[in-house]
Amino acid sequence: MSAGQVATALELAALGVPVFPLRGKRPLALCPACEGNRCGGRPHMRSKGLCRCPRPCHGWAAATTDRGVITSPAWAPAWRQADGVGWHPGGAFTQGVTVVDLDDAAAVTWARATLPATRTVQTSRGEHWLYLGGMTSSNAVRPGVDLKSRMAYAVWRGRGTGQMVRLPEAVRVLGSREEATSSSSSSGRIVLSAPRPAAASSVRTSWEREVTTGCRHTEGYVSRGVELARQHITAHRTNGAGTATYGRARAIASAHRDCPGPCPLTGVWQALKDAAVSVGVPEEYAVRQVRQGIAAA
Repeated sequence: MSAGQVATALELAALGVPVFPLRGKRPLALCPACEGNRCGGRPHMRSKGLCRCPRPCHGWAAATTDRGVITSPAWAPAWRQADGVGWHPGGAFTQGVTVVDLDDAAAVTWARATLPATRTVQTSRGEHWLYLGGMTSSNAVRPGVDLKSRMAYAVWRGRGTGQMVRLPEAVRVLGSREEATSSSSSSGRIVLSAPRPAAASSVRTSWEREVTTGCRHTEGYVSRGVELARQHITAHRTNGAGTATYGRARAIASAHRDCPGPCPLTGVWQALKDAAVSVGVPEEYAVRQVRQGIAAA
């Protein structure tokens, strides 16, 4: 067992911060009973289920402040594999915490010019700005900026410096803008923008075979890209499938930026969305991740 990781987890739990073990910045693999979300998920997840697994399955949803659970035999194997501690910002303290995850120097510069000073934690590539108060989590609210709060986790990187202040309206607005981009989606039918200016159209169930029309890529190139993207997304069965979907959508859209266009890729976006849904990502959230990936390309 990693005594250092457990000690950190217990210290945070005593402060009211829900924690769970991480390996390589990600939750550990699901147990056989939870694999493929066959358990239905925990009651407080987006896809509400009846899972009561004693192991730290389902990432942030397993986070706890219960010392007995953290040091339990069921969690011991996970701690032996862990090299980090994850925490659930939205469940921290009484009112929750929102982490403004600044992924690069440009994002940090933007935050310093735009947001009120608060507790700041250095990360490997940027900074985490911590505000007191929870909100809906959102990815890519602007270049290099994610919001991590409810139904999300962050890697614990230390206490940081500065005084944590209340969640400002400027951060809430970032999240509300991101929510607005998905308001036109509906169950079974979604509208996604192409990477180049073009009229939006309803997504079909398969990508078009005439994909080379107006596009500099061959059908084989596109089909291989779709298959690799599916494999990448569905490999994230425990956590991170939404982020993986965003990343694949952004990469594919970027590859088509120099095409004469329009590139008929609506079915490609549908394939990414379907891959995410197949590993438990709610459909609306999957659509939002594809939209944001395209917009960020």
